[in-house]
Amino acid sequence: MTAQDHAAQDHAAQDYSVRRARTSDVPRIQALVEPLIQEGILLGKDRVVFYEAVQEFRVAEDAEGRLVGCGALHVMWEDLAEVRTLAVSADWLGRGVGHALLDRLEADARELGLSRLFCLTFEVPFFSRHGFVDMGSETVDPSVYAELVRSHDEGVAEFLDLARVKPNTLGNTRMVKRLV
Repeated sequence: MTAQDHAAQDHAAQDYSVRRARTSDVPRIQALVEPLIQEGILLGKDRVVFYEAVQEFRVAEDAEGRLVGCGALHVMWEDLAEVRTLAVSADWLGRGVGHALLDRLEADARELGLSRLFCLTFEVPFFSRHGFVDMGSETVDPSVYAELVRSHDEGVAEFLDLARVKPNTLGNTRMVKRLV
């Protein structure tokens, strides 16, 4: 992280906090990601899907209690999780919110004993600054592949680069980070 990133994060830390999401946050999470859905960056999800995954989410709130960012960590395998639905309100971009959310998700991953994080993103520079690299043709052990391919989860399909991926994946980059 650059000195400018640290300064932005230090300044912004006084303006917002990151915490575990609650069920009462779901409508606000859905409203926060709606502009990104309209832009084709994220796929829309039914509200029930957000409720089913609420325990995976972290949210950033400003001092007045407004939701300004969100992100989720979805475990895919014993050593692997996907960073999902990382979003920041347009008026909070560049203030360290995305960095703080991703840092929290990485801490959660470490706490769970995970060693790799995956993301499918248009925001390659952002994730690169956090140590993610283009997966290229990285593969998993054939026995793990055989287990993962059974999953109905679209994130797993994206990780494995299967043909049945979500419609917004065209142009996205599959990235991975090895946790230390």
